[in-house]
This record gives sequence, C-alpha cells and structure tokens, in this order.
Amino acid sequence: MQVGALIIGDELLSGKRQDKHMQALIRILAARGMKLAWAEYLGDDPARIEAALRRAFAGGDLVFSFGGIGATPDDHTRACAARALGVPLALHPEAKALLEARFGPDAYPHRIQMGQFPQGAAIIPNPVNQIAGFSCGSVHFLPGFPSMAWPMAEWTLDTHCRHLFSDEPDIEESCIAVNAREGDLIGLMQDFTCRYPALKLSSLPNFGNEAIPQMHIEFGFSGLPALVEIAIAEWVKALQGLGYEVRVKASVMK
Repeated sequence: MQVGALIIGDELLSGKRQDKHMQALIRILAARGMKLAWAEYLGDDPARIEAALRRAFAGGDLVFSFGGIGATPDDHTRACAARALGVPLALHPEAKALLEARFGPDAYPHRIQMGQFPQGAAIIPNPVNQIAGFSCGSVHFLPGFPSMAWPMAEWTLDTHCRHLFSDEPDIEESCIAVNAREGDLIGLMQDFTCRYPALKLSSLPNFGNEAIPQMHIEFGFSGLPALVEIAIAEWVKALQGLGYEVRVKASVMK
C-alpha cells in the first residue's frame, strides 16, 4: 500500500500561503519507516476535488486529504467525498456530541455542519478544538490547520496503520561543521530536536586533530533510516546557510 496526499485550497495555488503539510507528512511517515509516494495540490474546485477523491477511493492507497472540511462556503471536501462514494452526507453522532459540547447552542445552524460526513465514515479525534476529521476506508480527511492536522495524522497512523510500519534497524548519520562552536548553535539544535522527536541528536565538539586542525563539531542523527536521511539533509543545509563548511560522514548501523 502506497501513501499519498491531497492538499486542498485556493490559497496555496495563488501563493497567499505556502504549503507545510507535505514536508510534515514526509517527516511523520519517515518516523514510522514509511514514505510518501505521491501528492496532488487542488484548488477549491468541487469537480476536481470529487474527481481526485474518486481516484483515491478506487486506488487502494493510504491517502491523507488536508483542507476543505470546515463550515464556510468554500469548504467542499465533505460533500465531494460523499458524491465520490455515492452516499449521502449524514450527521455523525459522536461528531455531533463533540460539537454540541464545545459550542452549545452556537453549534446551530452552521457549526454543526462540520459533523456531517459521508455515511459510514469514522471520526478522527481533533486534540486541539475537538472538531473531528473523518475516515472513509483508507482515505483520511484532516483540517487545513497544521496544528490540528499533523497530530491527527499521527493518531491515524498509530491507531490504524501499525501493520505498515517498518522494522528497519536504526542508523546514525553524521557531519562535521568546521570552525563551529556549540554555543552558537544551541538554538538550531533545539529547533531540530523539536522537529524530529523520534531521532537522537548528538553533538561532539573537538578542538582540532590531525584530520581537521581547526575547531569543529561532529553532529549525528540516529533513528529510522528514512527519517535520518531527511534530518541530516536539512541539518547540512541549515549549517551551510549559516556559512559553515560541512563535511558529511558515512552512515553507521546502530
């Protein structure tokens, strides 16, 4: 089973916003030994969204759809999913209860629509504001807001897709930043530790040796190979962007 992504919103195609979902999904998958096979960007065009969802439902891939499940007139994804499946929209009892608990009487008449999913859908819990996403088979529908969508994607994978996780042995990849001092890079290390919680980041300063006479630091990332490869590439790019000479070392099995 391959993994795909549908990323929906006119604001992405117009340049008003930059997409962050694809890179985040790549990291989320890599932390579980999985890879993204394809991605498709769509505007808020119901015909195109419905056509893309028909392909997704028929294709059998594990698909994450981001965006378009709100209650505003430009949110078409729920209705398009129902039409693609040939079923009506129906108010999900658990989603209804969550919306009423959060908004009380103000859930009606508009917010309650966010609990209308294609008949037979299962909910995806939203840890941020309790407005659920939903799953139809192997296609999972998430909001466009990163703070909500990413933990919902992780929950979906950890709850329903553990059989797809890889059991590859961990590796370590490292690089050397010449003339670098740890104190100047603590902020960057903290950022990467937060970005890659599944990896172990190491920092080994050296005041110079026969191979590299200058002061330098050897940085290493260890964990699942797919995630390590992404992290070390981003780390090298970040160091080079700060003006450091960087030397990449060979990977080592853990």
